[in-house]
Amino acid sequence: MPRWRYPLEVVRESRVAKAMMWDAPISRKEAYEIFKMLRGMKLSEAKRFLEDVIAKRVAVPYTRYKLSIAHKTGLPDAFPRWSSPIGRYPVKAARYILKLLKNLENNAEVSGLDLDRLVIVHAAAHRGPYLKRWMPRAFGRATPKFRSLTHLEVVAREV
Repeated sequence: MPRWRYPLEVVRESRVAKAMMWDAPISRKEAYEIFKMLRGMKLSEAKRFLEDVIAKRVAVPYTRYKLSIAHKTGLPDAFPRWSSPIGRYPVKAARYILKLLKNLENNAEVSGLDLDRLVIVHAAAHRGPYLKRWMPRAFGRATPKFRSLTHLEVVAREV
């Protein structure tokens, strides 16, 4: 398995906190859309946004993977970065990313960073392993049980 590295320009700085999650059983496309909203947010705002997504109070705007997705009404005032009327509520992906942000917060606290001044500067979802399994059926047939996993990484800088 290859070694995983953070982007080089982010690692060289001293006032950053990093967190990664390997093999998360979530959709890479949903993680991409969530991370697109989170980039540039403060850590506290990002956690509040994800909690609202989990409670289905705020939808995540879809900008890239948006074919055949319904429009959502009631654009939130608290998050002015809403850029598309097309959106969904990716609850499972939001739960995993919220867990990752809590891990990032703990890493920043151990490093001695000020949690109120942390801004997410890098958030990316990468393709993980593709699990191919088959479920045997009657009369010599088989049904595929394929599953793709996702690697997540987040970097926050103290501003």
